Amino acid sequence: MATDVLVPTLGESVSEASIIKWFKAEGESVELDEPLVELETDKVTIEVPSPVAGALSEIIAGEGADVEVGALLCRVAEGADGAKPAPAAKAAPAPAPAKEEAAPAAAPAPAAERNDTLSPAVAKMVAENNLDASKIPATGPKGNITKEDVQKYLAGGGAKAAAAPAAAPVPAAPMFEAKGDRPLDPRGEERVKLSKLRKVIATRLKEAQNTAAMLTTFNEIDLTNLMDLRKDYKDRFEKKHNAKLGFMSFFVKAAIQALKELPAVNAEIYGDEIIYKNFYDIGIAVGTPQGLVVPVLRDADKLSFAEIELAIADFGKRAREGKLTMAEMMGGTFTITNGGVFGSLMSTPIINPPQSGILGMHKIQKRPIVNDKGEIAIGNMMYVAHSYDHRIIDGREAVTFLVRMKEVLEDPARLLIDV
Repeated sequence: MATDVLVPTLGESVSEASIIKWFKAEGESVELDEPLVELETDKVTIEVPSPVAGALSEIIAGEGADVEVGALLCRVAEGADGAKPAPAAKAAPAPAPAKEEAAPAAAPAPAAERNDTLSPAVAKMVAENNLDASKIPATGPKGNITKEDVQKYLAGGGAKAAAAPAAAPVPAAPMFEAKGDRPLDPRGEERVKLSKLRKVIATRLKEAQNTAAMLTTFNEIDLTNLMDLRKDYKDRFEKKHNAKLGFMSFFVKAAIQALKELPAVNAEIYGDEIIYKNFYDIGIAVGTPQGLVVPVLRDADKLSFAEIELAIADFGKRAREGKLTMAEMMGGTFTITNGGVFGSLMSTPIINPPQSGILGMHKIQKRPIVNDKGEIAIGNMMYVAHSYDHRIIDGREAVTFLVRMKEVLEDPARLLIDV
């Protein structure tokens, strides 16, 4: 008896994933809950386990294919012993990686072996471009037509023969549309497909620029008092809480205090309504080799300094290991990003829709300033940026938000008495 293995539910608003790697080849034995395949979504990578013990009898979607939630990945023969596959069989699930080779195996599948049953993603592309699926050369496993096959067919002019008077383009196509087969420079270039995460980062950032009336206001903060406080207590803090006392917990606390005074910065536009949030889920932008991810501190206003620092350290570690969960990156009412860790002195961060504001932290530099006494002193200065959606946040509110943060961070004792 064969058991179908489907693409699992991937989380709210996530409907598609890419197949990164098959851990098993057709014919190999699998144990119950043993990982079969690795999928990449726009947020995380996940492993799909085998629902039964047996043998992997058939792989439906090969490596590199895009699959939607509920699509068939493979079939597992329950209870089968699973003979070890022959060496040639191990390469069968995925097409050959070398695109330059013109070996017979890369040719379209013979008519007898074609499988014109389309995945939801491919069917959508075919319908939107008014194509005849039977005319598209298929290179996928078992003769399946992949999204790449459709893209190549379109790039080669295949759509000209189809009557498509009202065919609507795929919304994301202009951003990633291939302009024919671009030859690589022999002096040294390599072609790497955009990851699902990188595509979504690009799409969401462009979406924010296209839909929000985004502006950025700046200020600077003298962090000398905060640095002195941190120096005095960091050793005792780490010994007691087993966490390093960083700057981010102070900025999270200061941001929440400012958000409480200026609720529009913590709100979002939904259609023709404004939704005000009476909770504070703060997104913390974390850079990884795969791209930027934004895990969320839930109910951050209820967390202590130690709880914030421990959570952020844990986010950073698991983000680099690719172990963050979908739930940890969903939602968020306001985001903080720290380009200063990379040496950035000034930037204009892009808001994370549907949020209405984002705070950008930057590098701390010693600069001469004039203090309250009219004297020239050396301050530990940081430029901060507040990008905001001008549809919901007025300039007065945006500027006041940074002023409140500046007041609190330059006199951190105010955090203790909430003023």
